[in-house]
Amino acid sequence: MKLHFRRYGKEGNQPLLILHGLLGLSDNWVTFGKRIADEGFDVVIPDQRNHGQSPHSETFNYLALTDDVMELINSLSLKKPILLGHSMGGKVAMRLAIENPEIVKRLQIVDISLKAYGDRPHHRNIIKAMQSIDLSKISSRSEAEAQLSEKIKELRIRQFLLKNLHWRDKQTLEWRINLDGIAANLNQMFDAIQTADVFTKPTLFIRGGASDYILPEDYTHIRHNFPRAEIITIEDASHWVHAEAPEQFYQLSSGFLTGKPDWFKE
Repeated sequence: MKLHFRRYGKEGNQPLLILHGLLGLSDNWVTFGKRIADEGFDVVIPDQRNHGQSPHSETFNYLALTDDVMELINSLSLKKPILLGHSMGGKVAMRLAIENPEIVKRLQIVDISLKAYGDRPHHRNIIKAMQSIDLSKISSRSEAEAQLSEKIKELRIRQFLLKNLHWRDKQTLEWRINLDGIAANLNQMFDAIQTADVFTKPTLFIRGGASDYILPEDYTHIRHNFPRAEIITIEDASHWVHAEAPEQFYQLSSGFLTGKPDWFKE
């Protein structure tokens, strides 16, 4: 599948491919992408299938998502890209790196592990809330936000979700995201990556201290598949650690991506 993507920095620099999470889109990473590009990177941020401006499909699983990213790497002739992935995007990045260690230079994962997560009602409730809005009767984003607030109390999450809303024409709002396709395949987003293969190049996991996506008991499993993994916690941050602690996240990421700290070097 041909993915829509944003690109920042100079072509020919070290490629950095950033993969957003479930219900996200490339726009979530523009501020970070533009800033890190100034450190000498060719930054590519795709919308993954069923998200943003990329095509919709009834097929939605990690095999397809990984194949999409590999197709993008090949189509842009990205040499030895660094992969950075959050949540769903992190699982795509982990799978691609484990299956193709020879083409990936290093790997950064944000608040996700290899394990299965089981069904998470929170995600289903969010999708149902988005589906419940009758956009044919909505004339402004504020009206959509007001309806969404009846079922989703957290302002930060509503703002995150509303980035998926756009004007199809001057009178009509619509979701870019394929809510029905994602809902039908949501269980597959909680699948584990089960493999004995390893990725032996530098790897950084950043977790939120207030998140349960990576727990201390997961560290052994992570280091089995990623023996050079460093695991760093940003205290008080939730699953959206990069949005809640942007400066701390940037400084940690910059050090790892550039390889400046001695313990992050090749």
